[in-house]
Amino acid sequence: MLAHTDHWRGRLVETAVGTTAGQQTATGRGGPRRGRTAPWHWAVTVAGCAAVVVAALAAGPASGTPGPVRATPRALPAAAAPDPAKAELPLDCGPFPVTVAVSFAADLGDGRPGTVAAAHCAAENGTPPDAVYLLGPGPGGRPVVLATLLSERENLTVSRLALRSDGTVTAHAQGYSADDVPRFAPDISVDLTWTRKGGGWELSRTAAPLSLT
Repeated sequence: MLAHTDHWRGRLVETAVGTTAGQQTATGRGGPRRGRTAPWHWAVTVAGCAAVVVAALAAGPASGTPGPVRATPRALPAAAAPDPAKAELPLDCGPFPVTVAVSFAADLGDGRPGTVAAAHCAAENGTPPDAVYLLGPGPGGRPVVLATLLSERENLTVSRLALRSDGTVTAHAQGYSADDVPRFAPDISVDLTWTRKGGGWELSRTAAPLSLT
């Protein structure tokens, strides 16, 4: 992934290889899920993104010449897409389980069911940050991570995820400008937008008003 960053209170644009699309909004936080355990920390600020591009070929309307075609993004029932509770998410949570905070299911524009999920380590205290993943169907019915759209090391808590009809993924998140900012009083509020650009995803951040709650 290539990334360039302006000040937190301005705008950040990251370019990563990836795929998604649809129209559905989800909010709230789920119950504890089990994930991979490993040494963990979330004080470092780095971003990681990876993904897979899937292109469908179809005959041209008149000449029969093959050409790339994208399906129309659309929301799907949760039961028709990968279940994030069954995925092995690459979070370094140590002894803690993984909680899926918010997710939505959709045909992401490639004709296959997909799920976008925000998850975090279910620590006993504090406010552990979320990571955002794109999940696809995997062998044996177990979902696989196709892309890490947002790393937990960004130190953001995601409260909303949505998929617009044009295939743009959006989110709202809050975070902290420094380690000494109280965890109960985030001082950063951002709207995140992932859009397709060429064969990858472009992540934009825009400052948003802080929530009063």
